[in-house]
Amino acid sequence: MPMLTLADLGVIRDVDVVADAVTVTITPTYSGCPAIDAMRDDLRVTLAEAGFAQVQVRTVLSPPWSTDWISDEGRRKLTEHGIAAPGRAGPRAAGPVPLTLTAPSAAVRCPRCGAPTTEEISRFGPTACTALRRCPACREPFEHMKEI
Repeated sequence: MPMLTLADLGVIRDVDVVADAVTVTITPTYSGCPAIDAMRDDLRVTLAEAGFAQVQVRTVLSPPWSTDWISDEGRRKLTEHGIAAPGRAGPRAAGPVPLTLTAPSAAVRCPRCGAPTTEEISRFGPTACTALRRCPACREPFEHMKEI
């Protein structure tokens, strides 16, 4: 999603600067994220170009990333680009993740016309974190970023 920065996504957890050295701590959107190497490389190059002589990128997986960490600006950018932003997932319970077999929420607002309800076409979109939906009002298909 090129319209989002790592800060918009809430992937950047901490930045520690000491003189001309910087350490950035990130949490990928999921532990097997195929973009993790690209994120690290982009951070290293951008920070080196900004004048940091030493750049370290640390990856932490706990606590796991949540769509709740997406900034308001990131949510706005998703909607502007026709992707329905995720709702709030809320706090996570400790222990095992419960398996739910209920249907996903039908209360996903259309990012194109603003209609309050849409229908799911496919539980999975181009990536595992999105679903394909269609708006009954404007009939346009769109992606919805799932709540995690």
